[in-house]
Amino acid sequence: MPKKTTNRKKSPANRPVHFWLFKSEADCYSINHLAGERKQTTFWDGVRNYQARNMLRDEVQPGDGVFFYHSNSDPLAIVGTAQVVKAGYPDHTAFDPQEKHFDPKSSTENPTWYMVDIQLVSQFPEPITREMLREDQVTSGMMVLARGSRLSIQPVTPEEWKAVHKIAGVKPQL
Repeated sequence: MPKKTTNRKKSPANRPVHFWLFKSEADCYSINHLAGERKQTTFWDGVRNYQARNMLRDEVQPGDGVFFYHSNSDPLAIVGTAQVVKAGYPDHTAFDPQEKHFDPKSSTENPTWYMVDIQLVSQFPEPITREMLREDQVTSGMMVLARGSRLSIQPVTPEEWKAVHKIAGVKPQL
């Protein structure tokens, strides 16, 4: 029997590329902040939810695609894409008492929290609002639209990834 092939790109871990939605409060860290970073790259720190931490630590890998989502803003929207450029590693902001994300229970010897590095890929011409996502047959079931969905890191299906780009009127770059 011939080997089954896939048309999904492979990340460095020789696994299919996965897609994610990362939420950020626009007034704290917006996609414009990311665009202004050196090499348009930053570490994604401050995640303090165990389920999201587990995804950052165990599942999010270099080469994965990320939707950048502005939460706690008007409008709530996907505003662009990024790519994971460094796999999960201990979140150093948890160790520093001067940091707002400090956690006295986390240590360098036994880190509780993890982060990844991301690099900007593109900013969408217009924000893709929750209303736009709800109106599309493919994206209407996205986790970000679910009532009570508070996870700051969420998986996105390949179909949702393509559909959001179609709504934005741009080709997926990953």
